[in-house]
Amino acid sequence: MNPTSQAETYRNQPLAGALFVLSASFMFATMGALVKVVSQSLTNDMVVFFRNLCALVFILPWIWYRRPPGGIKTAIFRLHLIRSLAGLGAMYCFFYAINQLKLSEACLLAATTPLFIPMIAYAWIREPVAQKVRRAIIIGFIGIVLILKPGLGVFEPVALVGLTAGVLAALAMVSIRRMSTSEPTIRIVFYFTVIATLISAVPLIWTWQSPQPRIWWHLVLIGFLAAVGQILLTKGYSLAPAAQVGPFTYGNVVFATLFGWIFWGESLDAMTWAGAVLICIAGIIAARRTKTHALLGTTARAINSVEASRRKNRSVRSTRSSDGEFTKKK
Repeated sequence: MNPTSQAETYRNQPLAGALFVLSASFMFATMGALVKVVSQSLTNDMVVFFRNLCALVFILPWIWYRRPPGGIKTAIFRLHLIRSLAGLGAMYCFFYAINQLKLSEACLLAATTPLFIPMIAYAWIREPVAQKVRRAIIIGFIGIVLILKPGLGVFEPVALVGLTAGVLAALAMVSIRRMSTSEPTIRIVFYFTVIATLISAVPLIWTWQSPQPRIWWHLVLIGFLAAVGQILLTKGYSLAPAAQVGPFTYGNVVFATLFGWIFWGESLDAMTWAGAVLICIAGIIAARRTKTHALLGTTARAINSVEASRRKNRSVRSTRSSDGEFTKKK
């Protein structure tokens, strides 16, 4: 089997990829539950900073071990900055929504990211939007209306903050799409974590408060779960095409709903359940039909291609060396 075939076979493991993505969803849902716990005694600024700082501590050894091609040097820092600012903004909004809303509702609103990706990708990089994706977006927005319930007397303005998290996350994903042809996933994760940690440290000049001793391990665990979840998600997208494993990211909503019911006695009304179903269906359709959703897979393919090329070059050099020895013997 040639190196290219080996790389393609490696990426054609949908079951393993789905399990990794589902595991990542569990990690992120657990992180969300812990964020809800610590937000009762810490400000949003504190929670966001320690999430980034602890994640950075856990991610650095992984980066050192993997050693991406070209190291961490980049020629497109501007795109890394855009991705980091969008991702950090999404994090601030998402964590605030978790504190103010039901855990499941906050995760549902953040899960609208696939609906905004096609629109941002079209406006920014002129990526065509298929007819089925347009219909999916309409279906998804109907689901959003059912969750927000405007005009029914139960609308919560803070829900718009959760929705903003989905929009900013979509912007971050599209910016990754712009970088995916030249930047490996490890380098993207590194710059995001470093930039997010530095920027989120600034507000602490005014809002710092010393965490209670019992809160420290929660903060460390939040960073650990974020780092492990990111690694599992990256691994899952490297094992199979994004269209096959992407829908399993909605496991995050399922786990969050379960945690909310067990620990806080949260329940969803019929309209929210209907909205959740529509958003998940629309998100899955959009993810399968939009090129940008393959960004992690694209990056993984690029890395696998580099590794395959290296193996091929070594094989060629080995063959030439053998031929040379054979010629000398003759």
